[in-house]
Amino acid sequence: MRDDLRLYLRYIGVSLRAQMEYRTSFVLVMGGALLNTVMEFLAILALFQRFGSLRGWRLPEVALLWGMIQVSSSVADAFGRGFDQFANQVRTGDFDRLLLRPRSTALQVVGHELTLFRVGRLLPGLVVLGWALARLEIAWTPERVLLVPAAVAGGAALFLGLLVVQATLSFWTIEGLEIMNAVTYGGVETAQYPLTIYRDWFRGFFTWMIPLACANFLPAHALLGRPAPSLPPFSGAAPDLMLWLSPVAGFLFLGLALQAWKLGVRHYCSTGS
Repeated sequence: MRDDLRLYLRYIGVSLRAQMEYRTSFVLVMGGALLNTVMEFLAILALFQRFGSLRGWRLPEVALLWGMIQVSSSVADAFGRGFDQFANQVRTGDFDRLLLRPRSTALQVVGHELTLFRVGRLLPGLVVLGWALARLEIAWTPERVLLVPAAVAGGAALFLGLLVVQATLSFWTIEGLEIMNAVTYGGVETAQYPLTIYRDWFRGFFTWMIPLACANFLPAHALLGRPAPSLPPFSGAAPDLMLWLSPVAGFLFLGLALQAWKLGVRHYCSTGS
């Protein structure tokens, strides 16, 4: 484990030095990501200036959802870039080289690149999250203090797991599947708003199949002291304990995704490129 961590840190060091070779390009790309993220939140501000609330959720409460999902997804996107671009390695046959090295293939892929310009998405998320927590009248307890970083970490694990699943499918499809963007980047757009605005089947899918609700929606209920929501297809409110333990679902999803990755590696056939 210690050797793997040392190797991973060396991977990250190489990636950072490579990105900083072209500092002007790095600054421009990061600035573009920051501007795009800020514009997304301004659209939410415009929505609340027009309607005031959204299914009983006020602006600071939706800002809490927005900030949590932006932070967790940007962290996953930064560290999981290797999985996001993995289809290129399968198509060109570069994955064959990774199989010859006496190290975990998942470690080598995740260490392929740390996308530093994702800071452009991370910073607005942190600012909005901090503003929301300051504006909301939360009855802080040790459990609620721990729940905030736990929810962000669980969300990051979930999105990283989705990138692993996307990469795993490339073993059979060769080309990357654009439909996965509907649950990765599309999932970020979905979770910016309370899931109660969506239909029951949609909420059920993003709770039990892909536990997106566990990344911010359910933890937000625990933080705000809101009554537990119903989780289709089950009737009635969810158990309160589920709200507090919901971040664990992200780590479980990542664990299952890595098991699927191992299965894909065993069935890998080189393209011969």
